[in-house]
Amino acid sequence: MAKRVYLFDEGNKDDRDLLGGKGANLCEMTLLGLPVPFGFIITTRTCREFFESGNSLPSGLKQEYRIALNLVEEKMGATFGDPGNPLLVSVRSGAPVSMPGMMNTILNLGMNDEIVEGLAKKTGNPRFAYDSYRRFIQMFADVVLGTDAALLEHHIEEYKEANGKKIDTDMNEVDWQRVIDIFKNLVDFPEDPFRQLELAVEAVFLSWHTPRARVYREMNNIPESLGTAVNVQAMVFGNYGEDSGSGVAFTRNPSTGEKTFFGEVLFNAAGEDVVAGIRTPQPLDALKERLPEAYAELDRTQVLLEKHYRDMQDLEFTVQEGQLYMLQTRSGKRTGRASVKIAVDMVNERLISQSEALLRVTPEHVESFLHPAIDPEADKEIIATGLPASPGGATGNVVFSADEAVQVSLDGDPVILVRRETTPEDIHGMRVAQGILTELGGMTSHAAVVARGMGVCAITGCGELSVDIKKGTAVTTTGVQIRRGDVITLDGTSGEVMLGDVPKIEASGSDDFQTLLSWADAHRRLKVRANAETLEDAAKARELGAEGIGLCRTEHMFFDGARIDIMRAMILSESPDERARFLDQLYEFQYHDMKQLFEVMDGLPVNIRLLDPPLHEFLPHDKDGVANLSEKIGKPAVVIRDITRSLMEVNPMLGFRGCRLSVVFPEITEMQVRAIISAAADAHDEGINARPEIMIPLVINVREVRLVTGIVEKAVHEVMEKRKISVPYRVGTMMETPRACLTAQRIAPEVEFMSFGTNDLTQMTYGFSRDDAGKFIPEYLDKNLIPDDPFVSLDTRAVGSLMEMAIARSKEVKRGIKYGICGEHGGDPESVHFCHEIGLDYVSCSPYRVPVARISAAQAAVKSKQG
Repeated sequence: MAKRVYLFDEGNKDDRDLLGGKGANLCEMTLLGLPVPFGFIITTRTCREFFESGNSLPSGLKQEYRIALNLVEEKMGATFGDPGNPLLVSVRSGAPVSMPGMMNTILNLGMNDEIVEGLAKKTGNPRFAYDSYRRFIQMFADVVLGTDAALLEHHIEEYKEANGKKIDTDMNEVDWQRVIDIFKNLVDFPEDPFRQLELAVEAVFLSWHTPRARVYREMNNIPESLGTAVNVQAMVFGNYGEDSGSGVAFTRNPSTGEKTFFGEVLFNAAGEDVVAGIRTPQPLDALKERLPEAYAELDRTQVLLEKHYRDMQDLEFTVQEGQLYMLQTRSGKRTGRASVKIAVDMVNERLISQSEALLRVTPEHVESFLHPAIDPEADKEIIATGLPASPGGATGNVVFSADEAVQVSLDGDPVILVRRETTPEDIHGMRVAQGILTELGGMTSHAAVVARGMGVCAITGCGELSVDIKKGTAVTTTGVQIRRGDVITLDGTSGEVMLGDVPKIEASGSDDFQTLLSWADAHRRLKVRANAETLEDAAKARELGAEGIGLCRTEHMFFDGARIDIMRAMILSESPDERARFLDQLYEFQYHDMKQLFEVMDGLPVNIRLLDPPLHEFLPHDKDGVANLSEKIGKPAVVIRDITRSLMEVNPMLGFRGCRLSVVFPEITEMQVRAIISAAADAHDEGINARPEIMIPLVINVREVRLVTGIVEKAVHEVMEKRKISVPYRVGTMMETPRACLTAQRIAPEVEFMSFGTNDLTQMTYGFSRDDAGKFIPEYLDKNLIPDDPFVSLDTRAVGSLMEMAIARSKEVKRGIKYGICGEHGGDPESVHFCHEIGLDYVSCSPYRVPVARISAAQAAVKSKQG
């Protein structure tokens, strides 16, 4: 039988898979000789055993942890369950991957009516003893017994109001004894400390499957199979008196990344008071002023830990009667800007390598440089100011509950979630919110930490607001009332709350961001192109580092203004001559747009997909639309309706589209190619290095490719002969049907590139309509029928196999083919990693995802070298 219980001096930081992140780091701090209250860890493997045994503790486990508990007693000089010299413990979760606040914790465990009296006598501090007992019963009732936490808190508030007590520290031991009596009338509380411990261990294991934990794992792609460890640790008390306190600290500022020791402390308070945000804490300078020796030791410790772990650390500490104790260290959650700054600074400080710096930055971190901020020149009505917990600008409709946030967001409206304080139960609402605003809590409260991790704008500790959840109002100290549905704007960088929708500006980069991107470019093999067809998108893509256009969807060029009516007239033409007249007009638009793209992408490839969508998508289907078009193009409404009906299809995504349009209407393809090559020729005359790539969409066999390539080559040669010029160009195909992938060896001799259109390839492989799959994919994900939404992250097992097969088979018959991807997966980091592994030459994504793809491509290269 494998060892199930480890003492803090039996593990180290490399044991996180077995002992969880929290436990492994407690072991590491113990080995470093830091002041860590002693304890033991029940392994993640035991958690999996627990679930396999039908939610029952494995046989023999209680005996194992009792032996470990005896050794903790010896180390701490106290005895669990002994009223004369009681040892109290905390029971905490700790997964291999950090999941802050998502699972359960019980503090002060080991107390009962007899032991609390003994603790009061031993410490000479009955107020502390009964406050600790009250906290334990309250937490145990909530976490283990399933009592409504709000109900218990309500009874405390009711008692305080009835007895003229404003805050918790106004309560004396008699007050807490009365509250304890109230609690014990509400719940069936076990007096046996060993039974308490058994139930608490079970509760921590069970918290692995709470809704909030499931949501968090889903958001962060954390495998459900990992399980959580249980950390049982001797208690130390920040609520012992005014020379005691609890706090959270970061070795660098988690919002900005600046190398300054940053944190908060609450005096005469337990650790959960800081994290829960029920009181607004003080900055660390207050600790330095009140308890300078404890602060000095904390400062030395944070320097040691950051250097030891070679990363910014998030620390939890308690000071009891002036003595510092370390309760946790972990890599700190940080904003995107902070992440990049810390990574670059640590390379410059020679703590980490460039490769390590690249792996420290997530796609969400990169995107934070691309999000809007409040326009500093805008007029704004500031109604309150809180703590700037997570930067950025956000506007939305006010909601007062997580459930309401989800409901309103489903209607398509942006929301600002306003709470007194957030709890892990609010995670589903925080996930969909544009911004989060809380009345209570500090920079290290639940709302702040989770918002920073998600890249969501947040303001916490906004004491100028009084939030009433039941009434659905928030009132400022100046009397301004915010109601449910009101529109407000948050500035997470300044902490300002404003009425209305305040103008925003595009996010800007930073020198550190550009440095990191330059390192990414030096490390990656994959090229990164952009999907773009407008001048604005192309310019933005190049600005963000795109190395060409990987997908220009030519149909998008005809959807606006006067162009759509000419396009419609061409589709509705009843003779070749009529169609030719409108194609000549469309040629001018196509030529102009292509010329602009070549100018912007001077020297870079521009991959142009021939017309792809079903023609009926361009046509009006309602009576007024048909009448309006009839008037504009001079064609009877009845004719428009008849032709439109003839183009309608039962399953248009598998119908008359893609290269099938070229087969039936070659003149459309001829027009497009003439426009592309003419624009390229004129660009060359002006000294612009135009590099067009003409892509044939939705092919199923080599005969289609040959036929359409013949149309393309004929049009190209006609333009070149007429212009007496030679323009470099490539012809290739979009690989987006399973049959094309399966017969790639036959297609390969006819093409110069293959670009995988993974949107359609996924659709056809799964038999899912991507326009309709949203109705059932959430259920598939919830029931674990599929691991991910295949339209978001590439299915490497099936769709990926088709891609690998196509590459391998085509290379057998022709070398030098360029391979790329141009579906939405081109900007998904996991998909980019797969594209690197199978040997694609480039990925293509939306312009604003280009920096993400650049970083992801570099990370793939680094991980590949690491093996």
